[in-house]
Amino acid sequence: MIENEQIVSKIVEGIQERKGKEIVVVNLTKLKEAPCSYFVICEGDSNTHVTAVANSIIEWVRDKINVKPYATDGFENAEWIAMDYGQIIVHAFQRHTRAFYDIEHLWSDAQLTKIENIL
Repeated sequence: MIENEQIVSKIVEGIQERKGKEIVVVNLTKLKEAPCSYFVICEGDSNTHVTAVANSIIEWVRDKINVKPYATDGFENAEWIAMDYGQIIVHAFQRHTRAFYDIEHLWSDAQLTKIENIL
């Protein structure tokens, strides 16, 4: 069985493959009321970039560890694309949409891990 941490790692690699920015892994495992175990949040510069990042995540995780999302949403306008990997939810935002919803602040009592941008 593939562990959540392994899936999170491959999601991050998929984001980095398309130069997704400002990656944050939100570990919710110690919070009782959390809707899942992890959020992985990132952003892109445009709807085209966000779509490319989201498609990269799906392809990378599928190709590397044979895991597919249960559901995806938001590809229509690519302001905010969400992908459901069971206990892991991925949020790929455009910068202004991410700032508006500020998910990291909502879950600031969780463990937040910021991943360095790849230049």
